Amino acid sequence: MSLNPTLPSAPAAPALTPEDLGVGARFTIAVMDGDFARIIVDALAAADSTDLVVVTDPVSTLVRGSEQRVLEYLSDVIAGASRGGHHVTASLLLSRGCPGEVTCSTTPGLLAEAAAVPVLPATGIRASAHWSLYPLDDTGRPGETPDHLRDIYEAIDYAKELGAYVRGEHYATLLEGDLADVLGAVAAGWVLVGRSVQHVTSHATLSIASPSEAAR
Repeated sequence: MSLNPTLPSAPAAPALTPEDLGVGARFTIAVMDGDFARIIVDALAAADSTDLVVVTDPVSTLVRGSEQRVLEYLSDVIAGASRGGHHVTASLLLSRGCPGEVTCSTTPGLLAEAAAVPVLPATGIRASAHWSLYPLDDTGRPGETPDHLRDIYEAIDYAKELGAYVRGEHYATLLEGDLADVLGAVAAGWVLVGRSVQHVTSHATLSIASPSEAAR
């Protein structure tokens, strides 16, 4: 009999799900056309909601799932509402790790360390956005003190690398480019900061075919 029996290996830690991490978004679309209701409802119905939880109420639409699928759905809906060439705006809130999440499924210390930055196909639709990022880093990283501006500036630098950055504005950063690139820049900062800060939110107001664009 062996004096050094092989001990069973420890079970691998289960992969964290988007629900574990509190990943999701809320958004509201406005279409400046008399037929706005049909355009919005049709855009919501046509977008692929596979692997997502999608709930629309009188104020906004909730989307929960992986970062990649959430951003694909948002791109589909906003692009779908914009195909007619009307002025379209969209208010978007992304969130991860909220300790007050309704389902109470988030656990302190869970981080999306391996979350990939969403990659979206080009839409051919030009968009502008005012974007703000909020790393709610209450405790700091191991060996570091909380510094939300450090994380915000790193996200802005990444948006510059993506080519979507235009300039800093009061209370926001101006992004411009293909809708996919603008959403990609917004998502990139949110995902990358979320690898080391548990609770991160990001807000963006997007504008497509604005009449003020032609006046510039």
